Amino acid sequence: MHSAFMGHVDRRSSKFFRLAHLRRLRGYEQVAAVCYRVRGGAIEFLLVQTSGGRWTFPKGNAEPGLTHAQAAALEAYEEAGVHGRMEETAFMRYSRRVAGGMRDSRPKSGERKLAVSVHLCQVSRLDPAPEFDRNPTWFSVDKAKRRLREDRTSEYGIQLVRVVERAVSRIQQLSRKDKMARNSSGTEKSPKDALQKVQFIDSARRRLASGH
Repeated sequence: MHSAFMGHVDRRSSKFFRLAHLRRLRGYEQVAAVCYRVRGGAIEFLLVQTSGGRWTFPKGNAEPGLTHAQAAALEAYEEAGVHGRMEETAFMRYSRRVAGGMRDSRPKSGERKLAVSVHLCQVSRLDPAPEFDRNPTWFSVDKAKRRLREDRTSEYGIQLVRVVERAVSRIQQLSRKDKMARNSSGTEKSPKDALQKVQFIDSARRRLASGH
């Protein structure tokens, strides 16, 4: 009986270690949703505000059990109420160094490298966002660049501007492919990385809320 009890404790300890390890790794990997719409032939980007008032893309930690695209879609919904079509493959990645970090639940000094996978999302509609203090707002390409550079280091601001520029190029590329598909005989299949309707947000939220 004693040995059986000890085996039970060992299994629980092993499970706890794996979960703790996943949570630490999650802090080093983030996802961002670059949400856009086209109005009158002009591209607009949806930005939200951080608690400090800076404008940014809906962004958060990668979640165990979700693909990066699913996690990005979840962030877009929670921070901005976005429904739309998400690109499964990230169109770019960037990294930046942030101060401090955690080790065994204790603060540590120095810097850590944070990697961000960036996914494109074409917005079809907006619902009231579950997070009420994000102030989702549409900006033109130039205004989005200016907002993203405000109150940030020059290096980080340049990276965010590069995200906008790469997003514009990707949107234009997808638009050309859509036009070619419409002008074809209708037998052409959608490209592998085409934007797909996001249908997993509610199930993903339930799974995360239940801890599974």
